Amino acid sequence: MSQLWLKMTACDLGRGIDNGSISPIALLKTYLEAISEHPLKNQIYVHVATKRAMKEAEDAELRARKNNRLSLLDGVPISWKDLFDSKNINTEAGSNLLSGRIPTEDALVLKYATQAGLICLGKTHMSELAFSGLGLNPMTETTPCINNLDAVSGGSSSGAAGSVAFGLAAIGIGSDTGGSVRIPAAWNDLVGLKTTSGDISLQGVVPLCPKFDTVGPLCRSVEDATIIYSILKNQKSLPINPPESLRLMRLKGISEEGIENSPLNAFENACKKLNRKNITIIKHKFPILDKLLSLASVIFTTEAYKVWGETLEKDGAKMYPEILSRFMAGKDFTNNEYIDAWSIVDNIRADWFTFTKEFDAVILPSSPILPPNKLQLLRDSAYYKRANLLALRNTRIANMLGLCAITVPTPQPSCGFMIMGPPNSEINLLNIASKIESEIS
Repeated sequence: MSQLWLKMTACDLGRGIDNGSISPIALLKTYLEAISEHPLKNQIYVHVATKRAMKEAEDAELRARKNNRLSLLDGVPISWKDLFDSKNINTEAGSNLLSGRIPTEDALVLKYATQAGLICLGKTHMSELAFSGLGLNPMTETTPCINNLDAVSGGSSSGAAGSVAFGLAAIGIGSDTGGSVRIPAAWNDLVGLKTTSGDISLQGVVPLCPKFDTVGPLCRSVEDATIIYSILKNQKSLPINPPESLRLMRLKGISEEGIENSPLNAFENACKKLNRKNITIIKHKFPILDKLLSLASVIFTTEAYKVWGETLEKDGAKMYPEILSRFMAGKDFTNNEYIDAWSIVDNIRADWFTFTKEFDAVILPSSPILPPNKLQLLRDSAYYKRANLLALRNTRIANMLGLCAITVPTPQPSCGFMIMGPPNSEINLLNIASKIESEIS
């Protein structure tokens, strides 16, 4: 029975603890044993927090016996991307630049999760400083994709996705600056939630681009995402209330240009299922989306260089050259170019809200490509650059527009279905995603 726990949703595990059929200590031991015996454990976990996790599980067990649980997920083990500060545990953001960095306290979101009774399993691998959508990290470890061990898992929350997909955590907490939750979630057949910038605290989170960095979960169900979302905000969970009908805008144009057959077919099949379920889908092209995405190279690299430029000028040799070059591109833009780019983005955002206001949400394929081959990425710089740009293309639409977004899996492996909603509409987005999840799975 305990091996079945490794494939259950976090909420089902929580319900099992609540009804007494699952012991938090036994659950943790099952996960720890699975991690220790897994051949990919060192490619997924940077650090397994055995001592901390056991103490937290013992406390959760006592609360369960006393019928005094702190939340539905009290006693459920989850993993944390290696950019969330964890007290007395190395937090190095996948980079040798931060080797030996040991925080003196937990990130605020980790504190909230602990206050809700969740068990900290440990820290997971990631792209260096979170600046890649592929998850390739030759400087530390690269987590493989659940559907193709020769391919990357997507980044930058690569280990977070691997920890859940391979049954080594119930939920992985990651971050999303340009797609870093949604890409690995899509490629590993998971649900991944990108929250609105500023919606969840970044206190104690290693930064990349402060105006775009967001915190979000990778998990097995929309219900899991809904419950952990409220916990990360330190708020009471709200019940899922899927709408009876929906009016969706299918985003045409650049989001489907150059798309591979599998992601396109998976998306088309999902749309056909939805069209039969009291859901109206209208195709539209947003005329200035190409202009918006062209400004990403100015804004993202400039912000990233402002944060890390001084360090990289001194110690850049410690970083994988492909990622280093992305950071260093930020020094090529002037402050005026950065300000002008933001002015244009703000205007485009306003146009977007007017353009989409009649729809409940906007839908598009989560990624136009399947997970790329790891060895080819290492050997072919042009292939790496093209794959990284394509992997991030669809997801960063939401980041550039300031939206919240979620990817849910389709029956086709490594092909996600993305739903975008207005800023700060996460609960409504999760309700919509719950309906779509039930119809396309």
